[in-house]
Amino acid sequence: MTLRLRHISLTARDAVRLGQFYEDVFGCSTRRAPARLSGPSVWRGNGLHGVDLTSIWLDWPGSDQPFLEILEYDTQAIPVNASVNAPGRGHFALEVDDLDATLERVRSTGGTLLGEVTTFGSARLIYVADCEGNVIELECGV
Repeated sequence: MTLRLRHISLTARDAVRLGQFYEDVFGCSTRRAPARLSGPSVWRGNGLHGVDLTSIWLDWPGSDQPFLEILEYDTQAIPVNASVNAPGRGHFALEVDDLDATLERVRSTGGTLLGEVTTFGSARLIYVADCEGNVIELECGV
């Protein structure tokens, strides 16, 4: 079997704002501009009959695979509180060159620190939440 991770998807309350967060903090770039998607070809796949959505695709710096997909549905049921141990909700981890500078960008663009910087093995790490509460593990020195 061949397996390849295509993309990571986040459901947003405000796709444009969340996309801007990832551009400002992590240097992501637009792969596909915001697009409004509707019709049976959209809702048949996701099982949400009649739903419309806004979709944004972003590339991570230095890589076009996997990309980050941000979806804003016209009707949503999103948990409000970020928590690393909430069922059905996890995190993704990003390796950064400068943890302190990244944390400053997280704070200045509406994100929050969920923990404190700690050393784990050979890496310094911390969990943060983006401006909509999605949990991200930041690692430096891996």
